[in-house]
Amino acid sequence: MNVRRSAAVVAVLAATAGVGTGLGTGFAPAALADDTTPAAPSASPSQAIPTGLYGSTDPKFDGVWRQSLTLVALDAVGEKPGAGAAVDWLLGQQCANGAFPAYRPDPTAQCDAKTAVDTNSTAAAVQALAAVGGHDAQAERAVGWLKDNQNDDGGWGFTAGGPSDANSTSVVIGALAAVGETPGGQKKAGHSPYDALRALALPCAAGTEGSGAFAYQPDKKGGLAANADATAAAVLGSLGEGFVVDAGKTGDGGASACAGGTSPEDAARNGAVYLAGALTSDGYLKSALAGAEDQPDLGNTADAVVALAAAGDKDATAKPLAWLEKNYGPWAAKSGPAAYAQLILAAHAAGTDPRDFGGADLVAQLTDTGPARDVADYRSVPSDDTADDGGDDGGIATGVVLGAGLGLAALAGAGLTRLTRKRRRT
Repeated sequence: MNVRRSAAVVAVLAATAGVGTGLGTGFAPAALADDTTPAAPSASPSQAIPTGLYGSTDPKFDGVWRQSLTLVALDAVGEKPGAGAAVDWLLGQQCANGAFPAYRPDPTAQCDAKTAVDTNSTAAAVQALAAVGGHDAQAERAVGWLKDNQNDDGGWGFTAGGPSDANSTSVVIGALAAVGETPGGQKKAGHSPYDALRALALPCAAGTEGSGAFAYQPDKKGGLAANADATAAAVLGSLGEGFVVDAGKTGDGGASACAGGTSPEDAARNGAVYLAGALTSDGYLKSALAGAEDQPDLGNTADAVVALAAAGDKDATAKPLAWLEKNYGPWAAKSGPAAYAQLILAAHAAGTDPRDFGGADLVAQLTDTGPARDVADYRSVPSDDTADDGGDDGGIATGVVLGAGLGLAALAGAGLTRLTRKRRRT
């Protein structure tokens, strides 16, 4: 998913702090996807970047997300974080009920009802823990929280109990697959996550607007509007994929016409047809942010590459990858580790070398954002493993205004994860 989603996260977390907002739900990180939008604020002098965390910007809105994407991307290319501090930082963010917030500054304090946990951070963390291995108990606890908060339509919203959206549902599918679960078998009120995604799919009919795309959420009247970010996420979700798509799994060509069926695979194919068509002209997707509609959306473009590769349309990845190679520099440098991770996952999925991306080494650039103080004794910082009697429900404070669909989907920074490759679908 997309780095630009941080805008929404800011809105949701601002609401939890009592600040009124009209923005909708469904996002994650803290750096935005187009060069016209200011980068996330630097940490204040009194708030040093925590040991073990990648990136140098304030982690308030995207700490868990960017850390998870970084761990997933590094694992995908065979790299491991040094000294274990990066993984320990992530573990320290988990609440006793299994959920993860975007960031909590004091991992020694118990989570409470004001701790703004969300499905996107939790599902991303699951995918990261599955990728690095050795933390099955923590990953399973997080999956348990996700299962407990599935909506009756089979999907998930950004916050527990919030209206389902394509991005959040898809990243949770990736988490379920990462721990060897069967996403299609995870049902609530008789509905699976694939049912929730199917309900957000626009009909695929040549010549119609948004043909084959997915909406982020229905509008107030129940209508569906095509959303490229949601489509990229939902293609992966419909295929049971997470952040990492292995190039060897993709096909050599792509579908140019709609699929006739109603299976999750058919929906994914139709979404890929939409994305391929949207990329044909310029090689990049445009921003959905108000006031920046004519600007390239580099994060969504990278996500689309991963989705197209997963759907077997490797040919359609060539043009956007070439465009990203020429234009990613300023955006990634400003956006930070989640952006570099997103690009690595796109290159990896398309079968190109992320260490030679337009002549640059994305892996080295991501590594350079690494923890400045990677100390071995960070393991002494406890995670929130024991619930107290004060009601650790991991809930969001009352007063959160959750609007339906800006299309700024779930999670900021980047691609989707390397599952433990036990994907099964029912």
